[in-house]
Amino acid sequence: MKHTFSEGTYDAVVIGAGHAGCEAALALARTGMRTVMLTLNLDSIGFMPCNPSVGGTAKGHLVREIDALGGEMGLVADRTALQYRMLNEGKGAAVQSLRAQTDKNRYHTEMKRVLEHTPDLRIVQGEAADILTENGHVTGVVTAYGGIFSCRAVVVATGVYLNARTITGDTVAEAGPNGFARATLLTQSLARLGYNVRRFKTGTPARLDGRTVDVSGLPVQAGENVYPFSFMAAAVPPVQTQTPCYLTYTNAETHKLILENLDRAPLYNGTISSTGPRYCPSIETKVVRFAEKERHQLFLEPEGADTTEVYVQGLSTSLPHDLQKAMYRTVKGLEHCEIVRYAYAIEYDCIDTLDVLPTLEYKKVEGLYTAGQINGTSGYEEAAAQGLVAGLNASLKLRGEPPLILRRDQAYIGVLIDDLVTKGTDEPYRMMTSRAEYRLTLRQDNADLRLTELGYRCGLVSEARRDAYLKRKAMRETAAAQLKERAPQKQASALVEAYGQPPLTAGVTYADLIRRGIPLDVLTQTFGILDGLPADVRLFAETEIRYEGYLKRSEEQMAKAKKMEDSPLPPDLDYAKIAGLRLEAREKLARIRPLNLGQAERISGVSPADISVLMVYLSMKK
Repeated sequence: MKHTFSEGTYDAVVIGAGHAGCEAALALARTGMRTVMLTLNLDSIGFMPCNPSVGGTAKGHLVREIDALGGEMGLVADRTALQYRMLNEGKGAAVQSLRAQTDKNRYHTEMKRVLEHTPDLRIVQGEAADILTENGHVTGVVTAYGGIFSCRAVVVATGVYLNARTITGDTVAEAGPNGFARATLLTQSLARLGYNVRRFKTGTPARLDGRTVDVSGLPVQAGENVYPFSFMAAAVPPVQTQTPCYLTYTNAETHKLILENLDRAPLYNGTISSTGPRYCPSIETKVVRFAEKERHQLFLEPEGADTTEVYVQGLSTSLPHDLQKAMYRTVKGLEHCEIVRYAYAIEYDCIDTLDVLPTLEYKKVEGLYTAGQINGTSGYEEAAAQGLVAGLNASLKLRGEPPLILRRDQAYIGVLIDDLVTKGTDEPYRMMTSRAEYRLTLRQDNADLRLTELGYRCGLVSEARRDAYLKRKAMRETAAAQLKERAPQKQASALVEAYGQPPLTAGVTYADLIRRGIPLDVLTQTFGILDGLPADVRLFAETEIRYEGYLKRSEEQMAKAKKMEDSPLPPDLDYAKIAGLRLEAREKLARIRPLNLGQAERISGVSPADISVLMVYLSMKK
């Protein structure tokens, strides 16, 4: 038996130092909990094993929500960004998403610096081997070296490291991402505690030597003058100082090479059997699944300011090295490229989140939380969002405070977690705007209005951050008041005529002109209004006016949904004894144990008729 020794007594232990682990540890320590963050390697703190970017479609929303609640991802992304862009800018405000290309090494070192200078947080390099429990409560974590950290809460944020193996062609390495060591001991402990363990897969493209890439004939993707992720940041760097990315495509030659060598592709010859991501597939999957497409879009993105490495977004693969080299060189601009890091697929253990509460606490062990890719998600942003919620809920529980459960109408984070714990996922889950029923309300520009006061009440939002929020809130009120003022009649008439609108018959406000389809930027230039207000404050004001009718309708729908959320279901309810419930509904309700009627309504296999039966049952009980 291994010799054990005490590593001390703490309030909480966070296992893992990826994006989930970082946010969990900070949420705990910043709310006064003595916390240990246990990581396999200090060099993997806040590491970006895949795309060196933050944000993207729906993911940008998550980052701004993390920031609004007092998290760190947005701040570090802003301090290390190389380039910003607003995705879906030609579409409505609800689906516009901020994205930044970040400096991979600087992001890691900056997040590590923040953690190292956080009071009440101890960072330890070591592997978690076992989670100790007593009478259904967490009591500590044992390391592979026999060290025992006694604690009252544990957040498991192991990323893709649990029994990880990387696959390239017929070469399989027992390793984590980027050659880091994997974790081999904790899965047994999780299984012993009753978790349902599964295997998922993800992958990453090759990195190229930028000196061997010819971008001279490729379309440039320049940075844009947008607003930053953090509500605490003033502005993004000037466009001319941002690092450009480049656009290229696969072609018939690329596709032919792949299709002729599927017998050597691990995804198609049986080497890989685990479930991969639907929304970020390998190039082999794209070529086979979308055979009608003549080409697939690729982006050449810098890994950092101090390296020549180039990330090829869209060309993830697990083909053997010889085929990778030939395949990459079929692409325009990459004809003479040299690969510095070959692409690979990675398989890892994760859990079934139907065993998890909306607080991210395990249903069977009190004080045990999970966050990030162990919960079956993909992406840095999804992981960080869960880490913050898990860490904050662990802290709230330790302080004897009510938990933080974000509803679907409050945040994308609420949608993400509700999907995981109510519907579950059979493949790596990715956040998308289409998953949110109230996405017009859950915009990037109003994340602080929705969440900062919540974060403040939970003790995570600092006084400085709250003061900044109140100042921005006052700016929004100033903007709304200005837009209600009357516009000078003569100039207003000329503008209306220029935009092909019916002539004015009476005086109009600036808001009326926005409703007539005249952009706010034009109004600010013409009339000099909203001078000095930040871009996201102006966007908020314009959106609130332009979508006023839709927002009102959304509020009515949210009010109806909230009534269902406010109808709690007893945690010990015996669904088998409720007459009228279908057999499938009884099984699903007993398995998931929804907290309220709203959550019950969203469970797959529970029909409106079953919900009616539950409503009648609850009214009779009352």
